[in-house]
Formats: sequence, structure tokens, C-alpha cells
Amino acid sequence: MSETIYTVTGMTCAHCVASVSEELGEIAGVTDVAVDLGSGAVTVTSDRQLDPVEVRTAVEEAGYQLVG
Repeated sequence: MSETIYTVTGMTCAHCVASVSEELGEIAGVTDVAVDLGSGAVTVTSDRQLDPVEVRTAVEEAGYQLVG
């Protein structure tokens, strides 16, 4: 298991959280996504190391920006 914390900007409501969670959850190997709306921290748990490009693409598909 791998757990990585990302920072996502632009989220302001529960709908934002759901959109980001849904897009990240569709990445192969992702087993859990936990979003802290206040801080923008997104914790992704997966059964493999994730490709950073896949993560960035998923966040951008949801309409938000990945920091870093």
C-alpha cells in the first residue's frame, strides 16, 4: 500500500470534493481518496506507486489544480 498527500487548489464546497474524489478514484490501483476541504490536502491510498502525470490529469479533469 502507498499513501500520498497532494495539495489541490480551487475546491470550495462538497461538490468540489466529490469531483476530485471521483476522478482520482478512477485511476487504476487507487483504493481510497480522502479530501480535507479546508487545507486542500488530498490523501490518496493505492496498491501501487501512482504516476504523477495520471494524478495531475485526474485533478485537472475535475477542474482543479494540483500544487507542485
